[in-house]
Amino acid sequence: METTQNTAQLVKWTIDTMHSEVLFKVKHLVISTVTGSFKSFTGSASFIEGNLEGADINFSIDVNSIDTNQSQRDGHLKSGDFFDAENYPTIDFQSTSFTQKDDDNYTLVGDLTIRGVTRKVEINAEYGGTEKDAYGNQKIGFEVTGTINRKEFGLTYNALTETGGLAIGENIKLIANIQLQKS
Repeated sequence: METTQNTAQLVKWTIDTMHSEVLFKVKHLVISTVTGSFKSFTGSASFIEGNLEGADINFSIDVNSIDTNQSQRDGHLKSGDFFDAENYPTIDFQSTSFTQKDDDNYTLVGDLTIRGVTRKVEINAEYGGTEKDAYGNQKIGFEVTGTINRKEFGLTYNALTETGGLAIGENIKLIANIQLQKS
């Protein structure tokens, strides 16, 4: 049986930034992990009420909002060695599919653009539930996780340790705890 999504039935949800966070983790000197976050981001999801599968999801991060709890490192990450925030001020994502794997887990596939380079990525989205807040606003929550290779997006800067190892890991773990509210 073929189904068609009627745009009149789509419900748009926007990110509640006060109750959401975007984090990343990267190995440093191969012995420990540095965690950072982006403080400014926007995004939305549109889907048919009661059916998350096939949701259209977009997301944009302000690169200048990076925070690793160390201002000198943040400045270096914004520079041409890494994100080149002056020329590429946002990191953008547009979904191409959102499919259910089991009760609460979905696979989110889409185009991620960092530093002007767009690559297809596949990440996990765990549905946390739907609830009304104290003001009667309908909310929905997800924890989104995945790993990307920074070199695939032109983030190739690195230094070597005294033993010849890489100072900065190539794989970046992504963690986003996202709460959406009906628009």
